[in-house]
Amino acid sequence: MSLIENKKAGLRFEILETFTAGLELAGHEVKALRAKHGALNGARVIVRGAEAYIVGMTVPPYQAANTPASYDPERTRKLLLKKSEIAELLDAESKKGLTVVPLEVYNAGRYLKVKVAIVRGKNKADKRESMKRLEDKKDADRLMRQK
Repeated sequence: MSLIENKKAGLRFEILETFTAGLELAGHEVKALRAKHGALNGARVIVRGAEAYIVGMTVPPYQAANTPASYDPERTRKLLLKKSEIAELLDAESKKGLTVVPLEVYNAGRYLKVKVAIVRGKNKADKRESMKRLEDKKDADRLMRQK
């Protein structure tokens, strides 16, 4: 079950490969994400020193009155990945035109996982084509429902 999504990622980027990673979170951040509070807009993944981090993900306080005073909603959070996956992300990060972005945060049993993808940016024509394909699919679905 998806808790928060990066809805514009499919429109803005061409997804090449996806990975599933664990998130290192504080208790009140887990509660906020399970309540579907948070945003992945503008978030990205960086690899530094054989560790992967998610930057730009916003997780607002679950209860503002009970949140520690030093809490930063946009702090850098560590991703839990295998060494081989981190090596692939590092390789992709070093190539020109590729970046790594989070697609969604979801429940996997009692754990919260994040789906990250290696992506390439789309140009304007590709974006228009994606939007046209989406509109055609919506029209076909509407016609099927009317019958």
